Amino acid sequence: MKKLAAAALALAVALPAHAKKVAGVDFPETIEVAGKALKLNGAGLRKKFIIKVYAGGLYLTEPSRDADAVIAADAPKRVRMVFLRDVTKSQIMDAYRDGFRANSGGPNLDALLQQLKTIEPAIPNMREGGEMFVTYVPGQGTIVGAAGGKPVTVPGKDFADAMFRNWLGREPADGDLKKSMLGR
Repeated sequence: MKKLAAAALALAVALPAHAKKVAGVDFPETIEVAGKALKLNGAGLRKKFIIKVYAGGLYLTEPSRDADAVIAADAPKRVRMVFLRDVTKSQIMDAYRDGFRANSGGPNLDALLQQLKTIEPAIPNMREGGEMFVTYVPGQGTIVGAAGGKPVTVPGKDFADAMFRNWLGREPADGDLKKSMLGR
């Protein structure tokens, strides 16, 4: 009996810890970014009308339910998206532009929209099951990429703040996803 219990414990320890499963997508409890452990803050579904677009998870150095604090923090953070349907590069870029206009307007909007163009080479047409990420690393900038592609880095925190406002701003693309990412 002790051997069976020990074997079960060894197997459980050997398996990766999954903090949450959303629409069949596993989101691990922790990931590493720039040598720092980030914890899953929350994960949920991005929907457009009733169509499931992607499962998305927010990773932070310290858990938070405060969207403004998450955006303002000069600390590593990542949004991981796993697509549940095919989405074109054009649709993704349009969504980011709309998010910038809705959440990052003002005198810097034109400069942010110009910077947004620099990430286009890193974004392919996403297929069902494809993975994409947006990561902020202090002193380095915002890294945008997709599995199998070449990531692009945009320097500066202003751009990172605008990107993360797409999910966590006053007018996010999906309010339910915002709540899920904030662990609500």
